[in-house]
Amino acid sequence: MTDTSIDRREFLRELGLAGAGVLAVTSPWLKAFADVQHTNRERCRLGIIGPGSRGRLLMGFLTQNPKVDIVALADIYQPSIDKALELVPRAKVYKDYRLLLEDKGVDAVVIATPLNTHCQIALDAMEAGKDVYCEKTIGYTMDECFSMYAKHLDTGRIFFTGQQRLFDPRYIKAMDMVHQGMFGKVSCIHAFWNRNADWRREVPEPGLEKFINWRLYKESSKGLMTELACHQLQVGTWALGKLPQKVMGHGSISYWRDGREVYDNINCIYTFDDGEMMTWGSDISNKFYGLEEQIMGNLGTIEPEKGKYYFETIDPAPAFLQLLNKWENSVFESMPFAGTSWAPETARKNTGEYLLGKRPKEDGTSLNLAAFVEASITGRQPERIAEEGYYASLLCLLGHEAIEQGTMLEFPKEYMIDYPAYNTNMQTQQ
Repeated sequence: MTDTSIDRREFLRELGLAGAGVLAVTSPWLKAFADVQHTNRERCRLGIIGPGSRGRLLMGFLTQNPKVDIVALADIYQPSIDKALELVPRAKVYKDYRLLLEDKGVDAVVIATPLNTHCQIALDAMEAGKDVYCEKTIGYTMDECFSMYAKHLDTGRIFFTGQQRLFDPRYIKAMDMVHQGMFGKVSCIHAFWNRNADWRREVPEPGLEKFINWRLYKESSKGLMTELACHQLQVGTWALGKLPQKVMGHGSISYWRDGREVYDNINCIYTFDDGEMMTWGSDISNKFYGLEEQIMGNLGTIEPEKGKYYFETIDPAPAFLQLLNKWENSVFESMPFAGTSWAPETARKNTGEYLLGKRPKEDGTSLNLAAFVEASITGRQPERIAEEGYYASLLCLLGHEAIEQGTMLEFPKEYMIDYPAYNTNMQTQQ
């Protein structure tokens, strides 16, 4: 058998982590790359359920994987099928995903359909003996998420979610540094994802509006919380190694008043047992600050998306700036201001350092998919993959519910699962 592991051992070496022990703690799911002993089959025969824009993006990575054969497509929208066939012209086509699941030539499926359809498709797929890669957020409700995770346990099928930051070299390196204590006590995480666009897609005829723009309507989506927050909330719990206890938030439609039902700006605050705080916000009428997770400790700050970190102690300002500050203080200190006088806490000039010496060869999405393929071929579910996706989805949905109810909500105990990485923290709440 040809070794087609896409240089994954080289990928592990390039991360420059402290050793195998770090992987076991920070990223145990990477064992999918370290172990290339295949016990089931040499290739993964995939079916794509929902080859729309996101589905085809995933197909673009999968078609480059020499261990993958995309053998089937399922969608009720013919234009999506036609575009997908340009990538895999020999794939079988099904209008009903259930017929694809009956196909004995399909080993695993990728689900990239609207949010409100994920659960039933995933349940049916696992029941049909197929391994499942489901885009985030995995379920439309917390009940759905719990049902999907329970079905994964009951059937023993491989279950991955689209949490690609788990496989992004920048994030893996960042978490290694955070967990080593290089930034001290992390008390605050600010995460945000800003854009300046209406989030709409072109509709060929009016009757297809809700079908094409499903992300904008409550019956099929919960908007920014389920489409964007899922990635970044998981980064926060990964950094802190525990789940938040409570969440409150606010959302509104303040700019894109175009008939949409989901919010165009959101802010949530998640609080933890030791006083730590994680905020998440999104505004899609201003893109200046883009997206980032700012993990802030008393010794420094790390920004994984940017791939940089900053320590609190840096060289003092040049002599000229020190002289200028001294002059400003001498001028203003005698003036009758209320409270403290001149000396605002402005951001410090600190260019920081890069996490990795060079840009990673592999994207987190491609590595996430590659790990799913390895897991399906070997029949081995990597540690924490399903659980991280499950809890990230719950936190999105809980934040959305807190916004809808206009109140602070506690993490619901009935959705706790047997997951030692986070359960110890949650026991303190009972």
